[in-house]
Order: sequence, then structure tokens, then C-alpha cells
Amino acid sequence: MSTGSGGGFQDPPAEVLAEAASAFGLLATPARLHIVWALAQGESDVTGLAERVGGTLPSVSQHLTKLKLAGLVRSRREGRRQVYLVDDPDVVTVVRLMVGQLAERAGHSAGEPVRLRELGA
Repeated sequence: MSTGSGGGFQDPPAEVLAEAASAFGLLATPARLHIVWALAQGESDVTGLAERVGGTLPSVSQHLTKLKLAGLVRSRREGRRQVYLVDDPDVVTVVRLMVGQLAERAGHSAGEPVRLRELGA
């Protein structure tokens, strides 16, 4: 495998690799990946996310806190509700690509909703 300029790709700096590994580590749990997947489809509050991903309110809140600290999601106040959304459009792209590919391989059409549990996540 070539890493020189002739290969077309330069190796990223160690700090970038560490940051990427950290982000992928946060997304390595099915629950957090499902939350990001759901938020990639649109904003939601904790109650809506808990219903959608099948988690408890405290559990989903803890996952959101970790994702928020990592800068993958953010929140805004809407009246008395805290609404969450994905803060990084590139994360949405990566998650949609990966889950979409896995859904395709599992025989799901692109138009039908995908629950990560159906993919074995």
C-alpha cells in the first residue's frame, strides 16, 4: 500500500486519526448510532427519540449528553422542550452511507424505514 504522493492519498495527521477514532467509537454502540440515524432524519426531543429507538428516557438522555460533548449533536430550546439535531452534516453523510449500504445488503429498499435492530446492530 502506497502512502507517498504517487498513491494519491496522504496520511492524515495523528491528531485527525485520533479524533476520527473517537467519533467512530461513540457511534460504535447501536443505541447511539440509532439516535444519530434518527436525528439525521430530522430534529427530535428526548421523548420522541426514546420512543423511536426503543430506549428509556434516562438512557437516551445519557447517550445524547455523550454525543453532545463530542460535538456530534447539539440542542436548542423550543419552549419548554430541548430539541436535538445533528451538528455535523458530514456525520449525517457517513451514517446514512453506512446504514444505507447495510440496509441494501439486507434486502431493504431505500424508501422503507430502517430500524437498526433489523440490521443486527
